[in-house]
Amino acid sequence: MRIGVYGGTFNPIHVGHLRAAEEVAEALDLARVLFVPSALPPHKPDDLVAPAAQRLAWVRLAVAGNPLFAADPIEVERGGPSYLVDTLRALRAREGGELVFLVGCDAFAEMGAWRDPRELFRLASYAVTTRPPLRAGRLDDWLPDAVKGDVEIAADGRSGSHRDAGTWLRLVEIRGLDVSASDVRRRLREGRSVRYLLPEPVRRSVEASAVYGDAPAAPSANPRSANGGAQSSG
Repeated sequence: MRIGVYGGTFNPIHVGHLRAAEEVAEALDLARVLFVPSALPPHKPDDLVAPAAQRLAWVRLAVAGNPLFAADPIEVERGGPSYLVDTLRALRAREGGELVFLVGCDAFAEMGAWRDPRELFRLASYAVTTRPPLRAGRLDDWLPDAVKGDVEIAADGRSGSHRDAGTWLRLVEIRGLDVSASDVRRRLREGRSVRYLLPEPVRRSVEASAVYGDAPAAPSANPRSANGGAQSSG
């Protein structure tokens, strides 16, 4: 049984996260996808990060309607800096199935700087996602130097296997939505709408929390009243 593991800050979770997980689950026939929000992301010390319990609550709201998805509190409950190697070890012991970690190609390229990168590639297989126009990319383009001796990449560059751990790599092209958590946070700080960028229950909760800034003002019921009766054609 293949179990997807989708880790991240989810600060906040948005429709791009959900669509990526849906496409990878379909492409690789995953039995489940566990969304694992980090408690304290070690690689984002200077960014504005909502409280872990709040981000976990938003993930639960976001995945509630999909029986394939589940929010996993393992890192939030553990507390402290969230290191993937610790999470994968714990999930392997708990789940018993084959773990497939979902990761974008940019983050995949940075995994050489994560804690114990060689062990990471022994503990799980990896679905490396790309979005157009990166269709011509190869796994070699992003494979961290620290593990190049441990992994053999196929001639077409789209798959690979660990030389002795039995894990594998797959390049998965996804449609990709042009949504980012940083853009969502910026819009909220500026009082702009994030409707349709977040699942609706998440949007309502995020705006009510005011973690990232005040919620956008509700539009006037009478568009003419906002500017003294004149209405722009642009």
